Order: sequence, then C-alpha cells, then structure tokens
Amino acid sequence: QVQLVESGGGLVQPGGSLRLSCTASGSIFAINAMGWYRQAPGKQRELVATITRRSERTNYAESVKGRFTISADSAKNTVYLQMDSLKPEDTAVYFCNANWGVGQVDYWGQGTQVTVSS
Repeated sequence: QVQLVESGGGLVQPGGSLRLSCTASGSIFAINAMGWYRQAPGKQRELVATITRRSERTNYAESVKGRFTISADSAKNTVYLQMDSLKPEDTAVYFCNANWGVGQVDYWGQGTQVTVSS
C-alpha cells in the first residue's frame, strides 16, 4: 500500500502562484506514476497533471498547460505541482494520486484546498 500526504494549498489572488507537494510512503517501489487531480464544487474530479515513475513523461490537462508544472524528487519521494498564473476557475480541492503495481491500483491523498480569489 501507499500513503500520500499533500501540502501547500491556500488562498491566492488571480495571477498568483502556489506550489503543492505530495510525499509518498509505504510500498513506493511499485508506483507506476503519480499525478494531481482536482474537484470543484458540483463537478467531477478531473486530471490536472501526471508524471511517470522516473519522470520520463508528463501529461497536462489543456486548461493548465503553460501555467502548471509537475515535477518529482525521487530522493524525497515527493511530487510537486507548481501553479502559476492562477485563475479563479482553478479553485478546487486538489488530490494527489499514485498509480500502483501491476493491477494499477489508485491511491489518493486527503486533498488540499486551493482558492483563487481577489
């Protein structure tokens, strides 16, 4: 199993920046990829960005391309999401995800609130 702990959410003005962190523990050797998803009130959870285990590939939602950057520090077992040029529509609870093992089991963090408002 994998445990995920997120941090870094908060309130920011439009145009501002935030960096989210997600630290994994447990059976991390079997993680295939990690990523960030978000869920706004009344909406379905959606993919924001993903990164493969050795950071070979990244993938972004069209709505965040050019503004968000996902990265990983394998020594710290941590994945980051740098969010720049934030917009009010980025307001959501952001969840860290780990895709694990041959069966591609999904593990989730507890979520961190990001609010973009003036």
